[in-house]
Amino acid sequence: MTDSSRDLTSPDNADRATISAAPVSRNGAQAVPAVIEPPDTAAATASSQTPPPTAAWRQTFSSLSNHNFLFLWLGMLALMAGMQMQMLARSYLVFDLTGSAALLGIVNAGMAIPILGLSLFGGAFADRIDRKRIIQMGQAGSMVISLAVALIIISGNITWQFLFVASIIQGAMFSFMMPARQAIIPQLVGKEKLSNAMALNAAAMSSMTLIAPGIAGVLYAFAGPHNVYFVISALAGISFIFTSFIPKTGAGKSKGPMTKEIIAGLMYIRNSHMVLVLLVMGLATTLFAMPFRMLLPVFVVDVYHLGPESMGLLTAVMGGGSLVGALFIAAIGNWRRGMLLILGSFASGIALVLLAIFPIYLAAAAIMILLGLGDAGRRSLNQSLIMEEVEDQYRGRVMSVFMMNFGLMPLGVLPTGLLADYVGPQPAIGLLGVLMLITATIVILTQKRLRQLH
Repeated sequence: MTDSSRDLTSPDNADRATISAAPVSRNGAQAVPAVIEPPDTAAATASSQTPPPTAAWRQTFSSLSNHNFLFLWLGMLALMAGMQMQMLARSYLVFDLTGSAALLGIVNAGMAIPILGLSLFGGAFADRIDRKRIIQMGQAGSMVISLAVALIIISGNITWQFLFVASIIQGAMFSFMMPARQAIIPQLVGKEKLSNAMALNAAAMSSMTLIAPGIAGVLYAFAGPHNVYFVISALAGISFIFTSFIPKTGAGKSKGPMTKEIIAGLMYIRNSHMVLVLLVMGLATTLFAMPFRMLLPVFVVDVYHLGPESMGLLTAVMGGGSLVGALFIAAIGNWRRGMLLILGSFASGIALVLLAIFPIYLAAAAIMILLGLGDAGRRSLNQSLIMEEVEDQYRGRVMSVFMMNFGLMPLGVLPTGLLADYVGPQPAIGLLGVLMLITATIVILTQKRLRQLH
């Protein structure tokens, strides 16, 4: 496989000049010099040739023709399957052990501590160390910690405190792995395929949201939580194997003191208005739209009065909506992406309000489709738009700030869990939906460039 043997030490394929081959004489020598097209001209040409949405469906999976990205994508597919299974298993196990929505929020908040404290360092590492190596270290760590949880469950000594500690350790690993994984994608596919690659990334995550929770719910109900964690550990090992086929990316250009590089990254964000707006939108979605996932066991048990297999179905339906949205984004290419991102935020807010109004399981299953469609924008559009705005030498640090949203997600769960214990889960989720709608309204009224962004 020819492109697997390359060392990807250069930044973006799209940033290079476009070289047109010169005519070749009969003796093999070039008759005239090659025509070198400046990067800006090449980008303008590519932009002017962007196909309309109807024609772009044929390009839905075009990024996967890049073998290096294909291996990264398959590894991410396996790891995301494990993560989705773990979100269900850990949340339901904590609620099984304690019966407390507040403790459920505390355990899930365990990941927030290291993600908030270490993500900036993880981003700096991603800009100075081989990104493939960082990714594989995180995958290996996930495999070990999941195996340890499974063995502790079998021993009968599992407690919510142990799950809290495991959550902290996993958060530390993700602080370094996730910025590297996101920052490596433009190196593999170039800017011209970045939006498609990010959408396929989101589609993979959505497909696992569709499939993995249902499997985890059935396994949890009929084989026990320990077997769920054994499967999670195996999936992390599979992701490690796939990632091993990706070539080394080489060390980054950042060589100065770590704290100085972190400050430089933060200053870069502050001076880029669009990057700042996109990061704030990601933060709002994390704080207002994501806590419902962590509190889903509370809805299933206390509102719908059902079991873990019913929770798996709800998350699977949401994954189906997200998958449809991600494939649509992959197909349309660079078309009205800013407006689609804003509309996704509106969809998430409306879905949360509807879930608060209708305490009916079948109604919730239908509403989860809308919630999944809104989630597709966060997973693909938000990240791809950020990375297109950012230079390669800053991508690790900028994406580390974006990944801090995952640390803030459990912090959004904690007050929501406390509020759910006090006033009930439906009013708590309804409030988050209203806040999401307010945020989306402010953005659509004030951010003209984002509305017009293609």
